[in-house]
Amino acid sequence: MANPVVLTVDVGGSHVKALTSRAKVRRRFVSGPSLSAAEMVAGTLAAADGWKWSAVSVGIPAPIRAGKVISEPVNLGDGWVGFDYDAAFGKPTQVVNDAVMQAVGSYRGGRMLFLGLGTGLGSAMIADGAIEPLELGHLPFRKKTFEDYVGERGLKRRGKKKWTKDVFAAVERLSAAMEPDEVVLGGGGVDELEELPNGCRRGENENALLGGFRLWDPDWASHLATKT
Repeated sequence: MANPVVLTVDVGGSHVKALTSRAKVRRRFVSGPSLSAAEMVAGTLAAADGWKWSAVSVGIPAPIRAGKVISEPVNLGDGWVGFDYDAAFGKPTQVVNDAVMQAVGSYRGGRMLFLGLGTGLGSAMIADGAIEPLELGHLPFRKKTFEDYVGERGLKRRGKKKWTKDVFAAVERLSAAMEPDEVVLGGGGVDELEELPNGCRRGENENALLGGFRLWDPDWASHLATKT
């Protein structure tokens, strides 16, 4: 599809945000722990009233394989697995993990590890434009998993000072394993960090919307190369 007008939908635990590649101001509505896929689509279409688009990108906080949701989101309602997103939106639709979408929007080149500090720990790697979704948050770390320490539960349980040390330790451990050129820290939790670990930069949550636009451009990574 040549130069489509893309509607990007960023599904979060508290809000769903939407923007088209020709609009200036994003729109949003409240989500929550009972939000289903059908309710997300209905809410998005209502919020996007007056906009026109020819393709859709949806970022969902759930594991995605080959464009299919393979398990229900932990912090949303049911009905995401097996849902026909193309039919619901009435346009060709790409479905990706929300961390992947923000990673694509944050990417500047080389090997970039994206870590999203949110309810859990989102993760994705982009190496020379090749996107690799990850589930690093579920790997063992200390007595539990990475996301038990650096996600929202860890912040509430251990307090900001210990949580910050945990984030620095997790970034060091994961960076040693993945060997990125840089680490981008995104998600709502990054706002809790006054300083960032070495080799990191702060990712803006709005980059998820840009990432959704880029997903429909097969040459998006090469365009970045020509700008540097």
